[in-house]
Amino acid sequence: MAKKVEVKQLLEAGVHFGHLTRKWNPNMAPYIYMERNGIHVINLYKTVAKLDEANAALKKIAASGRKILFVATKKQAKDIVAEKVSNVNMPYITERWPGGMLTNFVTIRKAVKKMASIDRMKKDGTFNTLSKKERLQVDRLRAKLEKNLGSISEMTRLPGALFVVDTMREHIAVKEAQKLNIPIFAMIDTNSDPRDIDFVIPSNDDASKSIDIIMTHVTNAVAEGLAERKAEKQSDREGSEEPESPESPKAEIVEEATQETPETTKLETVEPEKVAETEEVEEVAVIEEAPKTEEKKEEPKKETAEAPSEEKPEKGDDLTKIEGIGPKAAEAIVNSGIVSFADLAKAKSDKIKEILTEASSRMAHLDPTSWPKQAKMAADGKWDELKEWQDKVKAGVE
Repeated sequence: MAKKVEVKQLLEAGVHFGHLTRKWNPNMAPYIYMERNGIHVINLYKTVAKLDEANAALKKIAASGRKILFVATKKQAKDIVAEKVSNVNMPYITERWPGGMLTNFVTIRKAVKKMASIDRMKKDGTFNTLSKKERLQVDRLRAKLEKNLGSISEMTRLPGALFVVDTMREHIAVKEAQKLNIPIFAMIDTNSDPRDIDFVIPSNDDASKSIDIIMTHVTNAVAEGLAERKAEKQSDREGSEEPESPESPKAEIVEEATQETPETTKLETVEPEKVAETEEVEEVAVIEEAPKTEEKKEEPKKETAEAPSEEKPEKGDDLTKIEGIGPKAAEAIVNSGIVSFADLAKAKSDKIKEILTEASSRMAHLDPTSWPKQAKMAADGKWDELKEWQDKVKAGVE
């Protein structure tokens, strides 16, 4: 359990200093204690309460396995945030905020992939085949991408929360998070608007000491959440590896099955004379019923002969479950004779492209390259795997 922050520690770090009174935001009035020498003083008791509340929420998010994106591009906060956040293996932005980082995440992922492809070029030797000028250009591009996006290279999907230092400076990040309903945690000074923030931490966001102490407690809470998640995973593995005890339900069922029931023992003790009598009666009954069974056998034949004609109008699979296939595209594919997932899995993407183009020029832009692969998963009944693959594609991983 992390140590709870004390008011004295915050006071020593200068967390209570606000901005000049003429620069204040009236919405910060509930968090202001007093005014001294033309400067607002923040109520540290409220800061402690709000910090504890934010830490509890961040701990839950970290324990759930979601990433928390930290944003701090101002000079005082850059190095502190980069150092603290890298210790807990969370993504952070300390350079310029790339516009559309959240709302256009797929494009940002492509830039990160570009960085990975350059690294592969250097490993497999293709980088050395380039001319000197091209190598310099690639190196500069790699350095630029590393500077701006290197810290988020492991963030494969949208973050579970956003932590911002100075919301006035990072207003674009706040707007994007609001648009996507991502919870926002922020250090709010007396000149900022707390109404846009889900978890407000009223504090001095300009002093490096103030930022350092707040970030220390925040990252400690995240580290606790990650430790809890790790412990849960280990306990789950240990539980799954435990062998079945002899008193398990399966063992009991086997034992019950092997035990002889009283009815079976009674059957074994039946007198041989009675058995012979019953056998004779059964033989007579079989002889009498023989012609009836022959008549009955002829009737199912007629039914079976008629059955195929009834089963002819079979409905095909719902091809719209494949990512990229809409109702119109599905109709065009079905009309061409590809009715099921199995048929689509066998079809070539070039053939599908031709079918779509012939059906309508509006469908010529569709890319059916991945459709056979998805159809194969659907035909094999691997729906979970298909869903996971489609989610990755939407997030820009593949």
